[in-house]
Amino acid sequence: PFPGPQPSVSNSEGDLLFLLDSSGSVSFYEFSRVKEFMWDLVQPFTFGPRDVQTSIIHISTTPTMEFPFNRYLSRGTLQQAIKDTRQLMGDTNTGKALSYAKEKLFSDEAGARPDVPKVLVWVTDGFSTDDISEPMQLLKDMGVTVFIVSTGRGNYLELSAAASQPPEKHLHFVDVDDLPIITKELRDAILDVIQANRLHAVDVTSTSFRLTWPELLSQETGYYTLEYAPADDLGRKRTQQVSGAHTSLTLSSLAPETTYEVALIPESNVHYFAPQTTRVTTLAEEISPAEVLISESGPRSFHVSWAPTPASVASYQLLYGPLPGNAVKLLEVDGKHNGTVVENLAPNTTYLVTVTAIYKSGMEKSLSAKACTQEEGSKVRHLRFEDMGPNTLKASWDSADGKVLGYRVRCRRQTGPSSVLSVSPQIHSVLLTDLPAGTTNKVCVKPVYKNQAGKGLCRLVRMQPGELGRGEGSWGAA
Repeated sequence: PFPGPQPSVSNSEGDLLFLLDSSGSVSFYEFSRVKEFMWDLVQPFTFGPRDVQTSIIHISTTPTMEFPFNRYLSRGTLQQAIKDTRQLMGDTNTGKALSYAKEKLFSDEAGARPDVPKVLVWVTDGFSTDDISEPMQLLKDMGVTVFIVSTGRGNYLELSAAASQPPEKHLHFVDVDDLPIITKELRDAILDVIQANRLHAVDVTSTSFRLTWPELLSQETGYYTLEYAPADDLGRKRTQQVSGAHTSLTLSSLAPETTYEVALIPESNVHYFAPQTTRVTTLAEEISPAEVLISESGPRSFHVSWAPTPASVASYQLLYGPLPGNAVKLLEVDGKHNGTVVENLAPNTTYLVTVTAIYKSGMEKSLSAKACTQEEGSKVRHLRFEDMGPNTLKASWDSADGKVLGYRVRCRRQTGPSSVLSVSPQIHSVLLTDLPAGTTNKVCVKPVYKNQAGKGLCRLVRMQPGELGRGEGSWGAA
């Protein structure tokens, strides 16, 4: 099922093009998950000739446009169009599709609009049969902002060069089943692009928001008048003036859960600029803590954070103690902070942590969470082997506890040199080669931590002709 409704996002104007890998290298399951992701990403937008317009181009043997930008201008019709999109199969000619996209992003025939931000979202399994660098650079040179979502391994250097800069904001590597994890971050980054030319609100809280707008005037050429009022009581209109050098203004002392009509009127002594308007709804009054999170757990410490942190909170109190038991300790934290490290704890112990917000009014609100410290010197578990052919083994293990920086794999061969491999924390298997038949070899895997040495797990493995002699028990720390 496609995701449920999201809060509406208006006052955004841009042409958003999805470059969809529709080739035979993508499974039907992956293709359907990507379609769900696309709809989830754009679902909150308002669609129309003065809002967001969306189109899809298939990557296949020959690039194909699924529908032009100006065909579907409502949530319902666009959702159905994305659902009805069918995979074309064929080759992964991404370079051809990018050249075709450049043509359509700027053509009246495809419903594209001049003078609105252009955004390309390329969803790929990381593989292309033709060159992408030149057509992608042409797109970026024409002002297109390029986001890349790779659901496969892909070449990081190639994809980071293809995405708009900086890559940490425009390039995502994620498993196809984990696409929802990046949806909000990617949507916010797209909004940063397509809201840049319009009056819009950011940093919205229960009592304030910040208005930003494009640079229209200067200190010498005029000033801005800002008018705002609750939508259900326009008679309570308030007015502020700022110099032409400003491009933002924070409005405060607002009512929670209230929709405000806002107008920006550029008063220029050189040119006429049409007023810009937007509608902003403040958030519900924040009650803290609404959530308590435990992270960075080690043998003798963990990090506690909470949200939100409204200005009406004077301080936070942390009570923590081991379970079961009555020994409780207290930490006091300033109301401006949203987290702290709890230290001097016992390893391999469960703690109950209670965060209490002390409001300036005297009101208190508490929320509790359980936290577990890690074993001292965590170790890998369940080292096992698989015969991968003559003289070759695959060694696999389960991840170690805590914040592992990587793993070190040592193979002491009965004949031949010993070898040491270092792998990243996401990798839990390696291939061991040059293990002659009939030899007994010792394999050890050790986790690497920032502040401590992890304990290794070792096994003896005897190689026999045609089959793998299973390990003869665990050894001590390597």
